[in-house]
Amino acid sequence: MSEEAHKIYEEAADVWNPNKVDLFHGFGVEMVMGERSGNTFSDLDGNTYINMHSNGGVFNLGHRNPEIIEALTEGMERVDAGNHYFPSAYKNEACEKLLAVSPESMKYVCFHNGGGESIDAAVKFARHATGRKRVVSLDCAFHGSTGIAMEAGSEVFSKFWNMEPDPDLYTHIPYNDLNALEEVLKKNDTAAVLIESIPATAGFPIPIEGYHKGIEELSHKYGAMYIADEVQTGLLRSGEMWCCVKYGATPDMIVTGKGLSGGIYPMSAVIMNEEAGKWLHEDGFAQVSSFTASELGCIVVSKVMDILNRQETRENVAMLTDFFGKGLAEIQKKHSDFLLEVRQCGVIMGLHTAHPSGGMALMYSLLRHGVWSVFADYDHSTLQFKPGLLMTKETAEKVLENLDVSLTEAKMVAASGKLDNLM
Repeated sequence: MSEEAHKIYEEAADVWNPNKVDLFHGFGVEMVMGERSGNTFSDLDGNTYINMHSNGGVFNLGHRNPEIIEALTEGMERVDAGNHYFPSAYKNEACEKLLAVSPESMKYVCFHNGGGESIDAAVKFARHATGRKRVVSLDCAFHGSTGIAMEAGSEVFSKFWNMEPDPDLYTHIPYNDLNALEEVLKKNDTAAVLIESIPATAGFPIPIEGYHKGIEELSHKYGAMYIADEVQTGLLRSGEMWCCVKYGATPDMIVTGKGLSGGIYPMSAVIMNEEAGKWLHEDGFAQVSSFTASELGCIVVSKVMDILNRQETRENVAMLTDFFGKGLAEIQKKHSDFLLEVRQCGVIMGLHTAHPSGGMALMYSLLRHGVWSVFADYDHSTLQFKPGLLMTKETAEKVLENLDVSLTEAKMVAASGKLDNLM
């Protein structure tokens, strides 16, 4: 480990985040990112890693995508963040490009800086539109660390912060259970049904057939609005622009973020239909923030959407989907006693193991073989496996080669109990 990385970790333990430092020390590393490009990055020791986490989808288009950097750099020659009071051509263009790839019922876009902020906003929009307050969400979901988003997510973090949700305002239900959803909706007081299209922090369990369409139909039957949280599953990661749409549903609002930033400029958005956006006709200043729809951010969003809409981007996602699907099926056969299930929808993937800490063990082993991926926070037996959309087949081949080797090691690491007390 380099002296520079060690010094950074010592300082970080004092001024930044001692618990995260302890976690990496438990993994036996002092990882500090150095140079980065495309789907790889190097640490300060000169080791190179293939990024199979993509920071939840932030690096959907890779690290330091040159087109994004060029668009932002050129934009800074003309404008700055702008002013939330004024319209602009940059804001209009970004909105129009998002609406063009969304269901025809979508009418408006409201930009923010992060996914949690947009989740908070979407719930407020639903409460205003319906005159109700209850939010129904999944007990295994993570929607962000802001107020409403945290209360709507799994209680793992809200309890830590003494922010347990008011049972008169929030109800958590099991995933893939439409009967549980309807029982709550029968109270006729629900404003929003907030569903992470495939729950990322739970390890991407795949929805049952008809699940998302069922959510849409039940929500509307009982006068609630359906909000699709697509922060991690949207922007072509499922093979279609929006995962919920791929599964046959048309929500009232779609929340997107992470990859909308191009990995460069933080941006998120609520895409909404006329009913959800009716507040815009009543008081357009009811939802404001200094950096809402930053003009520089909108320039980045427009370029992100241009790249996502290219035929070659879609073809590459299809190639990766097929390549990983076939390769992981073969690897699972070889390691069937440890790798129990491969969950896949496009390039959204979760590797579910037979050991309660198997996801952590696999992360540990992959790290030593040059692949960066992260276990699911709410299910340590599962590894999140998330390539960038522009990854080459050659790089994907290296990922699978290293995964094959790492699975054998991970099984032994998990059995040893070495990582059991890290989280």
